[in-house]
Amino acid sequence: MRFNYPLQKIVDLKGSEKSMAEWEYAASLSKLRQEEEKMSDLVNERAEVEQSLEGMTAQPTPLSRITELQQYIEVLDDRIRRQSEDVRSAAMEVEYRQRRLTGKMIDEKVWLNAREHALERFKLAWLSREQNELDEIAIVRAGNALRA
Repeated sequence: MRFNYPLQKIVDLKGSEKSMAEWEYAASLSKLRQEEEKMSDLVNERAEVEQSLEGMTAQPTPLSRITELQQYIEVLDDRIRRQSEDVRSAAMEVEYRQRRLTGKMIDEKVWLNAREHALERFKLAWLSREQNELDEIAIVRAGNALRA
């Protein structure tokens, strides 16, 4: 006798949903890392430009070059502010995807547990039927032995 769970398609669907949520979570983590890397690059570039500007003040440098570097630092500051928002947004997306994944994992576990309980009930019923058949065979043999 073979166990056939009538809600197996739901169990499979819940597994697929969990897999999709895992993929989405991994993609959001990757996006966050990319945004953090861009932020780091901008901060490093700003530090280098600021260091160059400090080095120029110690030696004769045209005012236009100093002004140009100061304006570039302002541009970098603006880009850093915008990138900071992108990092924050990506971090919020990671949190959302993580909560969603947790929910999908719980959902799948509930359905897997329901399937396991159904399997256990099936096994118990099968063992009970088998025991009843063995009891009947024993009764028939005992009856035949008494008649003989």
